[in-house]
Amino acid sequence: MLRRALVVDDERGECDFIQDVLAATGQEALALTNTQDATRYLRNEKFSLVLFDMGMPSPDGLELTRRARDSGLNQRTPIIVISDDQSSAAATRAFSAGASFFLYKPFDKPRLLRLLHASEGAIEHERRRFRRVPLRSKVKLGFGAKEWLGETIDVSLDGMQVKGAETVAAGSIVSVSLLLSPSLRPIEGHGSVVRVLSDDRIGIQLNQLTLEESARLQEFLLPLIFREGQREQALRLPQIA
Repeated sequence: MLRRALVVDDERGECDFIQDVLAATGQEALALTNTQDATRYLRNEKFSLVLFDMGMPSPDGLELTRRARDSGLNQRTPIIVISDDQSSAAATRAFSAGASFFLYKPFDKPRLLRLLHASEGAIEHERRRFRRVPLRSKVKLGFGAKEWLGETIDVSLDGMQVKGAETVAAGSIVSVSLLLSPSLRPIEGHGSVVRVLSDDRIGIQLNQLTLEESARLQEFLLPLIFREGQREQALRLPQIA
């Protein structure tokens, strides 16, 4: 899975510096100076890590953090808020908005690298949660009085892509009955349609499962997720002739 970070700072020099440091850690970075563009990317793309400058024109880093946390793909993405406000109140405001980490300006490469290293655990946890496992399983979906059968294309701890005879609009809440194996009772709950990919494919975020159903899904998927991660790592290793 590609590691792609989002950097938002209205100073181009800061964006370029952070982008270079991230590249040194093996992460591709999308660097933006326009905060309005950032809102659109947060809504449409899942990032491995997000870095916001606090003191930007509206929406500033705190507002962008709140928007990321409210809903959508980056609800639990690790977020680093950066500020030249040296007061402890600045950090308090950042954490209250939903920041995972806080970094005072000015900072140099070693300080940023230390923080990125500290965030690795959270990043890896989120990558596992969103890692898609190719899986063909029957799933029954419902919206209002309508029910239909579909088949998963891939499944993660957080959601699934489904092919079926029906689609509903993005934002719709659908009932889900996912049959992972004939020997197991279905995973039952609700999810949000986050994407309509084609006339017969939708992306569903499984954000309304009970703790019990989430645990059952995790128990089934984690061995497959780790196996898929090992396969990806093997593909990245240099081939020896």
